[in-house]
Amino acid sequence: MTNTDQPSENPHTDIARRFLHERSDVHDPQVSPDGDRVAHVVTTCNLDENTTSARIWLDGTPVSAGPHDSQPRWSPDGRWLAFTSRRGEKKGDATLHVLPVAGPGEVRTVCTLPEGITDITWSPDGSKIGFISRTRDERYDAKDVSWQSPRKVERYFSRLNGDDWVFDRPSHVYVVNADGTGTPKNLTPGEFQHDGIAWTADSTAIITSAQRHDDWDTQLASDLYRVDLDETITLLTDHSGNHAAPAVSPDGSMIAFLGNDNPTLYPQNTKVGVMAIDGSERRFVSEGLDRTFFALNCPHAPLWIDDTTLLAAAEDRGATHVYRLTTSGDTPEPMTDGALNVTGFDQRSGTLATARSTVSRTSELVVTRDGRTEQTTHVGMSGRDWEHFLVSCTDGSDEIDAWIMRPADFDADRTYPVLLNVHGGPFTQYGEVFFDEAQMQAAAGFVVLMSNPRGGSGRHSGWGQAINGPKHTDVPGTGWGSVDVDDVLAVLDAALDRYSFCDRDRVGMIGGSYGGYMATTLAARHGDRFGAICSERAVNNLLTEEWSSDIGMTFRVEHGVDPVTDPGEYLRMSPIMQAHDIHVPMLLIHSEEDWRCPINQAEELWMTLKWLGRDVTFYRFPGENHELSRSGSPVHRRMRAEIILDFFAEKLAADPANAS
Repeated sequence: MTNTDQPSENPHTDIARRFLHERSDVHDPQVSPDGDRVAHVVTTCNLDENTTSARIWLDGTPVSAGPHDSQPRWSPDGRWLAFTSRRGEKKGDATLHVLPVAGPGEVRTVCTLPEGITDITWSPDGSKIGFISRTRDERYDAKDVSWQSPRKVERYFSRLNGDDWVFDRPSHVYVVNADGTGTPKNLTPGEFQHDGIAWTADSTAIITSAQRHDDWDTQLASDLYRVDLDETITLLTDHSGNHAAPAVSPDGSMIAFLGNDNPTLYPQNTKVGVMAIDGSERRFVSEGLDRTFFALNCPHAPLWIDDTTLLAAAEDRGATHVYRLTTSGDTPEPMTDGALNVTGFDQRSGTLATARSTVSRTSELVVTRDGRTEQTTHVGMSGRDWEHFLVSCTDGSDEIDAWIMRPADFDADRTYPVLLNVHGGPFTQYGEVFFDEAQMQAAAGFVVLMSNPRGGSGRHSGWGQAINGPKHTDVPGTGWGSVDVDDVLAVLDAALDRYSFCDRDRVGMIGGSYGGYMATTLAARHGDRFGAICSERAVNNLLTEEWSSDIGMTFRVEHGVDPVTDPGEYLRMSPIMQAHDIHVPMLLIHSEEDWRCPINQAEELWMTLKWLGRDVTFYRFPGENHELSRSGSPVHRRMRAEIILDFFAEKLAADPANAS
């Protein structure tokens, strides 16, 4: 594509450009202590420069130049706004800055580090800022990799998707003087990883989440710790669950967190918990709503409103909303409603600020103050809406949430090819949020069909656990590729029956990650239902996935057995074992630096289908990881969209009678 907005020879290039180039989204709203002002981040994609920029905005106006500014955080007195950037002298350096808000002055640089800076949080007395950053082993100071010493790998989870090697550059808790004097102090040196910063009320210590016990990588528990400024580290929980995202109450007496009490059961709905500041009296206070409070589109620690009230975000049947909870465990009360996803929130002094996205609009800032709710930014992009419908599970046990988006220039008297989408996870959800892939598919003339089959999130616990392995000791299910397949096909059949504009002879299917697993599974078992299938970043061989994934040896908590003791159970569910039954045209897309579902997953399937002489096309994206479609380079995201739309346009060729 040229660097102009002139139409290209390929209309799919123009479609991808329309939904990617100069698209802006609002993130991370932060309310000032007095409730009068709201800072937030605006990100903008630029295809011509192949960049995504980020700037800090305040009250509808940009106040930082970018292009890598994020995490605005108000000082306790409201006079200063801290933020992170990459303004160091060396490429890749992370920097922490403080911007004067209430008076004159210049932006000051507080510190510069070679790795990213996250979770920045002011101490309550305003004197210090705590944050998380990685601490590099000396091998990273070598001239180049040919001079580096070899890595001695001793634990699982040593290399993570999107982060590369982490065991020799662990995430540590740092503090630095907010006035820029002195250097950052590492409070947690050593091998262990840390996540989250919550100051105690007296500014003498930080509460953080970590896995600091010897067998953490097999036992899988995560704990909360108190880290004093003198580097004394105190365990607050007992290695019995997953406890993360801490937040300290205003009076300093309690800690709120997200988690559960069984680290070897997955999936399960994440709960909001509270405990005394010393770790005693731990209990969950969100059990009146059986939904996950770790929302994929809004990963946010609980937010204290006062000493007995909190806010937290939960998924609910395609939506994500903010809920009000109490330390006494009252039923969570929704603070937002409607067909939308809250993607960020904050509340101070009675002002609630949320970043909200809908199916037809990218995220914008919405502020509720004095009983009035107002959208205060208009930087986003508009798209098509969709229709929600319900489909009964074939076994009559429940109902499935499904959505259908009509194509551009829709004519009810015509029929259109259908693209069935299956989400990843499986413990995630589709829903009421702007999804550029659906928008592109509809713009290219396809009916877009999506659903949340069993195994996904946003529903009661049993829904997500329905496809646990049949040998699971705690919550046995029917395994991957069972009722989830039934649900997806039930949605497809219902759509073909209910909507006369769906052409049942021109149906394609696409899915990524677990959705890619479903794509390959449907190709092998039900290929006659589809004219073409795209399987991307897929799990095709559950056994080799365990040997190569960055989270290998964790899938046992879903499947119920480990791959060493019972490899047959993994192979039984693996679509690679049925690849000889695949005859439908297949498009495989994978990233070469995908450590979550490593590229051998695609290579195994491509080698098999190529050997069998089947119609298979394989694209490999260099320099990208598992998040290509969401956070890959803009140019690669555009190329991926073109490849997919071209493939389905060819394989699901339009009936000449329907040609416009």
